[in-house]
Amino acid sequence: MKRLYIIGGTMGVGKTATCRVLQKKLDDSVFLDGDWCWDMHPFQVTQETKKMVLENITFLLNNFIRCPAYGNIIFCWVMHEQDIIDDILSRLDISQCTVHTVSLICSEEALQKRLQRDVDMGIRTADVILRSLERVRLYDTLDTVRIDVSDVSPEQAAELILKL
Repeated sequence: MKRLYIIGGTMGVGKTATCRVLQKKLDDSVFLDGDWCWDMHPFQVTQETKKMVLENITFLLNNFIRCPAYGNIIFCWVMHEQDIIDDILSRLDISQCTVHTVSLICSEEALQKRLQRDVDMGIRTADVILRSLERVRLYDTLDTVRIDVSDVSPEQAAELILKL
């Protein structure tokens, strides 16, 4: 049976870094970051672009699920509402998959430090800090396994996910 890892969390919590480690630890694995489907210039959030991005994500995930070369599919994205997770899962053929839905969470202090470091390095713009902090509490209401990564490295977070 295939394993599908749906990893959510606010911006800067460490989803991508954790998923990259997880990908290396799992045989026959593939990784999709939902942000890749939003990598456009100019960045536009409209009903049309939201629809397109969701269709692209689920198209790719379904293809990975169908492909016999991959036993482990890892997907991460900012999924701060249960409707986002439910909508994605409703579009996937997961009949032959074990699905692990995980939210990476951390303290506001740890998140602010991580994001400020990214801003200082020019990886992100300063406005991401407030936007990300505003979403932290939303992850408490999701039907996911929550893993607190405040004081945890991506390697340790990946190990915790593997223990699920």
